[in-house]
Amino acid sequence: MLVILSPVFLLIMLLLYFFNQKNVFFFQERPGKDEKVFRIIKFKTMTDQKDSNGRLLPDAQRLTPMGKFIRKTSLDELPQLINVLKGDMSFIGPRPLLVSYLALYNEEQKKRHLIKPGITGWAQVNGRNALDWPEKFVLDVYYVDHISFWLDIKILLLTIKKVIKSEGINSAGQATTESFKGN
Repeated sequence: MLVILSPVFLLIMLLLYFFNQKNVFFFQERPGKDEKVFRIIKFKTMTDQKDSNGRLLPDAQRLTPMGKFIRKTSLDELPQLINVLKGDMSFIGPRPLLVSYLALYNEEQKKRHLIKPGITGWAQVNGRNALDWPEKFVLDVYYVDHISFWLDIKILLLTIKKVIKSEGINSAGQATTESFKGN
């Protein structure tokens, strides 16, 4: 897929280089299978602008017009194919969340780390960021408990449909998803 998508990958890199002040990639530590931490790679869609106190501005203010388009089309996820190639991720599985959330999960929610995280998953095709956290976790654990070739095919086809329709990208009234605060 990296070879097939390399022209798109290169075009996005060039656009971000010029529109995002040379910042093309975003790296962040995320927990994967068995809570093993890895560095996720995404295209950078926000600036690093800070307020007068040195704190990052809200996401909505830092999201660039090019970044909005890249997120809307889910192209910001393309570099995660490198994470798949490295073995940190799978194509399909629960999305890797923040390391800081690990201490906030209940025992049922922790099941999401029994398998590799994915670029897309059951929660993404059933509402994505329009879902609240408990709904996402129920869908993630459902996938872990019911993993199968046919469910993966269904998720893959639904992902294509969701990307084309640009559904569930943001929470209502927000540029990005609200942080998980625990149970």
